[in-house]
Amino acid sequence: MAVKQKILIVDDDNNIAELISLYLTKECFETVIVNDGESVFPIVDQDPPQLILLDLMLPGMDGYQVCREVRAKHEIPIIMLSAKGEVFDKVLGLELGADDYIEKPFDSKELVARVKAVLRRYKTAEPKQEKNRDSYVEKKVEYPDLIVNLTNYSVLYKGRSVDMPPKELELLYCLASSPNRVFTREQLLDQIWGYEYIGDSRTVDVHIKRLREKIKDHESWKLTTVHSVGYKFEVKR
Repeated sequence: MAVKQKILIVDDDNNIAELISLYLTKECFETVIVNDGESVFPIVDQDPPQLILLDLMLPGMDGYQVCREVRAKHEIPIIMLSAKGEVFDKVLGLELGADDYIEKPFDSKELVARVKAVLRRYKTAEPKQEKNRDSYVEKKVEYPDLIVNLTNYSVLYKGRSVDMPPKELELLYCLASSPNRVFTREQLLDQIWGYEYIGDSRTVDVHIKRLREKIKDHESWKLTTVHSVGYKFEVKR
């Protein structure tokens, strides 16, 4: 029998939490409910879930702070839930490390679809060992002071390892493996997040911003914005 994937639901409104739990249980997920931010950490440290559904408006420690602290230690996917629908709130949540953002009130089918989509992306991001070692090909690109290895999901920048969530690393590899090629936001969404992704193109902008904070422009290469089009990994000839 397959082990059920566990979803941690964090919402101070227990009626909403129970309703979400009902939707997910029908889809064969296991659920755990907590009603405040502080209760998240013992769970993620001792028996981490496969995904966290995180309300923003929590008593005491709010969802933004919970997301920041979880992301500092774990690679557990996080979907934020909030009645706040402003672009600023969505971008802030994504910048802090959330993988998706759903506005309340939400449709139950959309919620389940987004949970499944995020879990698929994380599963796809797990490094896979080739069964036939003779046909094994390492997916790696190297530039001065930068090595991006998609096979073992590692980045070395100026000789030091850089921690990156899977999608940031995949985005960097996609751009760096095709130097000077311009990718539209839609192309990057399709290649990195997949055609089933329900979010919008601002997700790409947020991930590029995070990459630029970790990987500074080099005299030989840089992440370049192509106005009104998208992005490219520019390499100086």
